[in-house]
Amino acid sequence: MKKYIVDRFEGNYAVCEDENNISVNIKRNHLPIETKEGDCLIMKDDGNFYIDYESKVTRIQNIRKKLNDLFE
Repeated sequence: MKKYIVDRFEGNYAVCEDENNISVNIKRNHLPIETKEGDCLIMKDDGNFYIDYESKVTRIQNIRKKLNDLFE
């Protein structure tokens, strides 16, 4: 099982970062239709992707906390 974060879309590809901060291009038609920038994706062992909404919420909360700590 691999994890990716969608950085942006370029044409038919989603430009993602893996857990080692390495950029990976994934064909858009391999992803769930509702995939958006910032989504956390999990690639199962069978090669199918799904959106991990819980990880996305956790990431956003951590980023907000870091920003708030910066300005305190």
